[in-house]
Amino acid sequence: MKTIDSISFAGKKALIRVDFNVPLDSNFHITDDNRMTAALPTITKILNDGGSVILMSHLGRPKDGPTDKYSLKHIVSHLADLLGQKVEFADDCIGAEAISKAKALLSGEVLLLENLRFYKEEEKGDKDFAEKLSKLGDVYVNDAFGTAHRAHASTAVIAQFFPKAKYFGYLMAAELKNAEKVLNGAVKPFTAIMGGAKVSDKIELIDRLLDKVDNLIIGGGMAYTFAKAQGGNIGKSLVEDDKLDLALSLIQKAKDKGVNLLLPTDSVIADNFSNDANTEVAPNKNIKDGWMGLDIGPESIAVFSKVVEASKTILWNGPMGVFEMEKFEGGTKAIAIAVVNATKNGAFSLIGGGDSAAAVAKFNFTDDVSYVSTGGGALLEYMEGKELPGVKAIND
Repeated sequence: MKTIDSISFAGKKALIRVDFNVPLDSNFHITDDNRMTAALPTITKILNDGGSVILMSHLGRPKDGPTDKYSLKHIVSHLADLLGQKVEFADDCIGAEAISKAKALLSGEVLLLENLRFYKEEEKGDKDFAEKLSKLGDVYVNDAFGTAHRAHASTAVIAQFFPKAKYFGYLMAAELKNAEKVLNGAVKPFTAIMGGAKVSDKIELIDRLLDKVDNLIIGGGMAYTFAKAQGGNIGKSLVEDDKLDLALSLIQKAKDKGVNLLLPTDSVIADNFSNDANTEVAPNKNIKDGWMGLDIGPESIAVFSKVVEASKTILWNGPMGVFEMEKFEGGTKAIAIAVVNATKNGAFSLIGGGDSAAAVAKFNFTDDVSYVSTGGGALLEYMEGKELPGVKAIND
């Protein structure tokens, strides 16, 4: 793997693709800076070598060019605080100001470019746009795992302009190493915990994991598709009616492969999708009409937790319920505690980005698991066996 450890950046300008797509509140304060802190080791190594750093990122999904709401200028002061030094800002990612500020950059200095997605060419993977970006630096570093599954100009196309000077940053290298550890180096028993809303979102991953895991735990909204497929009454719980046959085929496949498939037996049900709803516990296959399952119940928590705590490798992708609401966070929190306990007992636990990472952060367990991925979609695709354009571009 071509990482930044194989080069000294002394006197060089490193053009780094980072993922600073952080959440901002209505006053433009960052509510979670994990993606920024994750990039600090790469930035620091380059600065310590005597290089200078030009950072490029996207923020949000701007539709029509430059939009104040999505400007990266809002994160400059926080980035400066994290780095403990001044950060220059260019109000464009290409063009005269970006060129002049990049050119003037001295050893040890940092420049942040404006949001790449203010140009439609970024998401289109436009070669000319990528070439303009490439002229700003001497070396290209990709440290944006969260966008590695996108064939965008700054993540995949740009690398061709640095045939002998393209590298993975520390974050990218760590993400790939930990994903590989779970996929191809798992110590048994290996348990995968799959949650979230839809079976269809996770079907390829579940399919692949059935060849690797000892236990597969299903929770979250997707569990009700399995319950209905088996003839259960699920009230008005979330369901994919066109995936009932798929759910049954996955149950059969798990049996055929000797995988212990664990589905919830009970749920915390509610008469409304609200923190103020009336709630009770019901069997998963006998939910009252007009009510919906919003979390796994105490029986399921006990069974799932026991399996998780006995595991040596754990992959967790997707919450057990609507953990954002206090009334329905119990299942997700309990599973998080089980993962933490297993980790303390020597298990390797990989938390698969997205909602799982948010849940672990909410309960302050981020430091108590082995690794929390910064890339939900990217990790999912990598685990499914797909080649990520951002990874391929460096390896080619």
